[in-house]
Amino acid sequence: MPDKPQCNLIIDSCCDLPHDVVNVEGVTLVRFPYVMGDVEHFDDLFCSTPASDFYGRMRRGEQPSTAQVPLMTYREVFERARETGVPTVYLSFTSALSGSFDTAKLLRDQMVAEHPDFELHVVDTHLASIAEGLLVYEAIRERSRGLSAVELVAWAEEARYFVNEMFMIDSLDALRRGGRIPSSVAFAGSKLDVKPMLDIALDGKLSLVGVARGRKKGIRQLAEFYRKRTEGMQHERRRVVIGHADCPKDVERLKDELRKVDESIAFLETSIGPVIGSHVGPDMLALVFWGIDSRESLSISERIANKVNQRRADAAE
Repeated sequence: MPDKPQCNLIIDSCCDLPHDVVNVEGVTLVRFPYVMGDVEHFDDLFCSTPASDFYGRMRRGEQPSTAQVPLMTYREVFERARETGVPTVYLSFTSALSGSFDTAKLLRDQMVAEHPDFELHVVDTHLASIAEGLLVYEAIRERSRGLSAVELVAWAEEARYFVNEMFMIDSLDALRRGGRIPSSVAFAGSKLDVKPMLDIALDGKLSLVGVARGRKKGIRQLAEFYRKRTEGMQHERRRVVIGHADCPKDVERLKDELRKVDESIAFLETSIGPVIGSHVGPDMLALVFWGIDSRESLSISERIANKVNQRRADAAE
């Protein structure tokens, strides 16, 4: 292991990891803003406000709102990175759910034009919440092993496809209010009294992949998802991240189900943060792990379309 990492890392609070996991020298946290009770807050991974308080207020009817990261916040963070003289990588919350990535990318291009010796890479993870968190968790470890900024970017852009995730939410209402899903979908879900199961598509958008009749069946579906997506794989990484929106008893139930599948799992438990929580509501339960390549599930037409879109994006750059 090298005496000193070759690059610094910028992450954002939508990774929903515990603060002590990301509180590492050379790692800077960008805090997303949210508003609750007409007061603006910044997501500090529940350091200043317990998760139970936040979700308790939501259960009592309060509806927090979120916003993009302000340009000045990115400028301050990027300026500090430039002053260190160390190449830096920013792993960003998916651009499909926030315009913050575009703001960061635009500012990065401006600053590099002004300071050609400033090496800053802005990476769209196409991930959210603890799916982004698993990538960040491993990126911190890869950085400590001595990867350069360029190497870390290449690693992240490939590793993100092996992040497997599934989220169970209690209701689609919060997603509907935030404009993340159509009202018709939310209405149908409420009438059927089902627990929606979501994942993150390759483009970084939320995708409804199934439903469960009740939370117990939903928890079993999460465990079955893990089994299917890791079956036959060499278990180099058995790390599983479980995120929850103030439903700790369900976390223990999910752990019990997962141990039936794989006794060697090392769990990392965390709370779904206030920014993501504003859109999913209380009682969300999320499972993330290293599994099969998400691109393998694409149809031929989808693979061709992705190749075409990638070439267009490369040409535009």
